[in-house]
Amino acid sequence: MSRESRKYELKKRAADMAETHQRITEAAIELHGTVGPSRTTLSAVAERAGVERRTLYRHFPTEADLFAACSAHYFTANPMPDLDGWRAIRDPHERLVRALDELYAYYERNAPMFGNALRDAELSDLARAAIAPLHEYLDEAAAVLVTGRRRLRAAAVRHALAFFTWQSLAANGAKRADAVRLVTALVETA
Repeated sequence: MSRESRKYELKKRAADMAETHQRITEAAIELHGTVGPSRTTLSAVAERAGVERRTLYRHFPTEADLFAACSAHYFTANPMPDLDGWRAIRDPHERLVRALDELYAYYERNAPMFGNALRDAELSDLARAAIAPLHEYLDEAAAVLVTGRRRLRAAAVRHALAFFTWQSLAANGAKRADAVRLVTALVETA
């Protein structure tokens, strides 16, 4: 076997492994978004990815490894709204309106995943760790939005940013623009 032939085979094998890794990750993400992390079995992930369980374990030796890969891939593919754009807005009211509109649009696009993941975070340390980037983001978002506000308004801002606040309003028929107006009024009157 020539050296060139060997290099080609190694590159092909690496590409095949990367593609399998990606398929497994995406299969897990699909299941997390439909049935939730705590109801997703490794057997179901393997089946959805079209691999055997031993292949899944070769790529992800532990369930924590799989959760970490899913979380990283999901948040890369679904970036949260840009906080720098909010920081650039001087008027606190305008900043809040823009922030809530962008965040609620983000929640609309990601509702099944966040609903399942946040629900399961109450049951599973792995789900809790997987959703940690959202909580870190919301902490930073709150810091951006509470600048110059009294303590009670700061609490109202935290409530306004919560996924479950948006979810409750949406479930009760509020369109995004109405939800933004309602929650902005709550914050401004606090």
